Amino acid sequence: MVAGFTQLRRGALEFCVLALLRDEERYGFELVRALGQVDGLVTSEGTIYPLLARLRRDGVVETSWRESDSGPPRRYYRLTEAGRRALAEFVGDWERFRDSVDGILKHGRQG
Repeated sequence: MVAGFTQLRRGALEFCVLALLRDEERYGFELVRALGQVDGLVTSEGTIYPLLARLRRDGVVETSWRESDSGPPRRYYRLTEAGRRALAEFVGDWERFRDSVDGILKHGRQG
């Protein structure tokens, strides 16, 4: 059963990243920390950085480099318009999916 939850978490993780970028730019480790504060979404740099690279290749995020007061320059990520559309579509799909699953789990029927 744990494997099923792991797959569900992995599938939703990219959209959680997009949601964290919806209102502000963030750098990679900042995303790792934010996700680590959410129960069930604990993740590592080894998961996030390859995901961010893929999201960049897919055109849903773009990046810029900025100097840091506490070390080397940081790569900041922000949503593109394609990323905003992908997130909005996922939110609608997720709400329908969540409601359907909740209905089955709670009442033995959909909705």
